[in-house]
Amino acid sequence: MKHLSLLKVVLAGALLCGLISCKSKPQSGSVSSDGFPREKTLYLAGFQWGDPNTFNPLSDWPAFPVGGNYNLMYEPLLVFNSISGKMEDLLASAPEQTDDAISVKMNPAVRWSDGKPLTSDDVKYTFEIGKKFPGAPTAYVWDFISDIVVDTIGEGDAKIEHVSFKINKSGRNNPLVIMDILQNIRIVPKHSIEKKLEEVGGELSELQKLKFDSLPVVSGPYNLFSYSNEKIVLKRRDDYWGCGALYNDKLPKPVYIIHPIYKSNDHFSIALQQGNLDVSATFIPRIWLKAKEGVATWYKKEPYFIPATIPMLQINCTRYPLSDKNVRKAMAYAINYQDVRELAVSGYSPPILSGLILPFGIEQAYCSAEDVQKFGVSFDPEKAKKIMKDAGYTPVFDAEGKLEYVKNSKGEKVPTMYIKSPAGWSDWESMVQIAVKGMRAAGIDVREGFVDAGLYWQCMPVGDFDLVMQKPVPTVTPSKPWSRFDAVMSSRNWKPEGEKMNENQGRYNNPNGKGYKAEVDNLLKLIPTLTDEAEKVKAYRRLNIIFMEDMPALPLAYLPEQFYEFSTKNWTNFPTEENPYAPPQCLCYGAGTKSLWQIKSVSEE
Repeated sequence: MKHLSLLKVVLAGALLCGLISCKSKPQSGSVSSDGFPREKTLYLAGFQWGDPNTFNPLSDWPAFPVGGNYNLMYEPLLVFNSISGKMEDLLASAPEQTDDAISVKMNPAVRWSDGKPLTSDDVKYTFEIGKKFPGAPTAYVWDFISDIVVDTIGEGDAKIEHVSFKINKSGRNNPLVIMDILQNIRIVPKHSIEKKLEEVGGELSELQKLKFDSLPVVSGPYNLFSYSNEKIVLKRRDDYWGCGALYNDKLPKPVYIIHPIYKSNDHFSIALQQGNLDVSATFIPRIWLKAKEGVATWYKKEPYFIPATIPMLQINCTRYPLSDKNVRKAMAYAINYQDVRELAVSGYSPPILSGLILPFGIEQAYCSAEDVQKFGVSFDPEKAKKIMKDAGYTPVFDAEGKLEYVKNSKGEKVPTMYIKSPAGWSDWESMVQIAVKGMRAAGIDVREGFVDAGLYWQCMPVGDFDLVMQKPVPTVTPSKPWSRFDAVMSSRNWKPEGEKMNENQGRYNNPNGKGYKAEVDNLLKLIPTLTDEAEKVKAYRRLNIIFMEDMPALPLAYLPEQFYEFSTKNWTNFPTEENPYAPPQCLCYGAGTKSLWQIKSVSEE
């Protein structure tokens, strides 16, 4: 009887513990479901969506963590801190700029994983691959750089290499992009790559076929350990040069970093709440509801994330009736931006203002509230209807009051317009649906056009769309907001629909067209060369006014560079607004990588 009573007490206690979600601290030595020590393993995700194909840093689309601004295996010369707006040291020191060049000082402590020094030779080689091979990822830099010059100052242990990137003044003459390049391009090991290139007969296309998936020579704090179609596993390099040179001989806290490969946003949300995922970079709606499960982000209240990018509807300005700026402006007035903010993105966006400049952060100085008030748009469906009517467009409704089609001033039926967006991207789908609902209610014949992600990426460069959901230049870099204007409005490399364009994929402002505004391209060329801040503000204001007048795209909200969510069930001390020792970037990315030395396993506490 005593045993039975004791059993009842134990069971009752267990039940009560379950009902109140009582938690216990993970024990030291515990292992995850895939066999890795949990207190030494950081799980992060949101960067690899399909099977890992290659880890070759010279391929076009390498798997995590080689493509993009990841610093775990290959590193750039510098990193950009999106909070301070300043460059920070990594392989080299912060840059010095003159009229002719931007120069950096190499850190003499840097070593490759095979023990060889990382020097200016590796830097020059990385960039000059792009000069020799047009198909290399670094080929574009030579539009901006005319030469790379190395000066060595001092001798022996005091020797410092100064690397100067000469501004290509007969080319693009754009110091802003050179700043971007210094934190975009990951340096590769000359001695290793050169040997592999010789082995494949000097053909870059053959080198790009190699997977680099067996302990490649890297400079970063982690190297590839294993991979499959389910996950990518990295292991800490205890001999990483930066531990001594940058972090007072401390090692990164996680021994392993694992990127599980999930199929949908729901998987990320569930894994975070269960503590099976520590950091996520995906859209998770209503993040505040997950707080009780230890899920958090940068801010504790709206907007929860630091807004840094502008998702928008890029418009194909060559297609009728979108070639009529009256239609484009009416569309802008028809969108309920408050619904986009509250329903599509869970309040993660501050209220949006017209234009292509963020009205806060490092871009705030260039945003004029006066200009927005005078030239901007806001949700006003009656004004949208009036603009369409004054421009000669007449909506035709059926007996139930539903829009059937639109006629122009000649009585001709206007083509239905479709918004292309990737199927399954829930936040983007919601934004598109809200925009379509408002436009149709205002008598503008627009419909959703959700497509497979593969078709989506293919359609943009060739202009195969009426409108397309897009987030131009989503990373925060030193060139903002110039690079956003360039991506949306530049006519520099104009190509007709069907041919590829990397910027201005909506083909606004045809340089061969009747209404070409040379002022737009002149301003885009001028701004990167300006050093006087007052002149820069003046130029940005004018460019933003032209955007608001012509509406080549429809900004919908302000969202973060990347969604940054973390679980505190296994790791703590992530950077936040209250503890901003690093920017809100996942711990593999840009200046956010420094967080790897600061987070703590709960088993330590």
